[in-house]
Amino acid sequence: MRKKAPIISAIALLSVLTALTAVYILYRFNYIPHKKYGNEDFDIKPYKSSVDKDGDGIDDQTDILNGVRAYIAKKPKYKSKYYANGYPDDEYGVCTDVVAFGLLNAGYDLKTLVNDDIKSNKSLYDIDSPDENIDFRRVKNLKVFFENHALSLTTDVYDIKEWQGGDIVIFEKHIGVISDKRNKNGVPFVIHHANPYQKYYEEDILEKRNDITGHYRISE
Repeated sequence: MRKKAPIISAIALLSVLTALTAVYILYRFNYIPHKKYGNEDFDIKPYKSSVDKDGDGIDDQTDILNGVRAYIAKKPKYKSKYYANGYPDDEYGVCTDVVAFGLLNAGYDLKTLVNDDIKSNKSLYDIDSPDENIDFRRVKNLKVFFENHALSLTTDVYDIKEWQGGDIVIFEKHIGVISDKRNKNGVPFVIHHANPYQKYYEEDILEKRNDITGHYRISE
């Protein structure tokens, strides 16, 4: 029996290491929720825009974040579809819809805005045949639009005071809205819709990405 002890110990150690690896992977990919902190934990004053585009008494920055939260509360399923009216009107959506519905809640019709900009600045967009119902739902087009019609901010995720809930972050092939919740380092969570297997819409991903191409704010 004594001779079997090392084998049993090795099996036990392997089991522990396997369990720890599994927990790390689940945590790394946000299947295990991360602890959330608020601006007050880092002595950061929440940003309030001086603009109230839709005149509802709520500033743009807050309106956008409220709109995003209302949208994800419906728990849209990830699926890329074409809609004759542009905006998804069913249970499905993609990453750009998080941004579009957030802005719509603040009075910004991204569908019309992007379409008008494409017509006025064709040389900036790589589009052969513009389609108002889909162009505003493509990340590459939104990158051009926000670069020219929004405030461009830092992409240094550790400059934490410059990242505020309601901001827009663009990656190489993805887009999301910055949350007002932060991780232990003060780096904000991102509210986004990346794939059909995503468990939570609000995730701690910003530090893990090396493909951030833009950080924007719709109004001052």
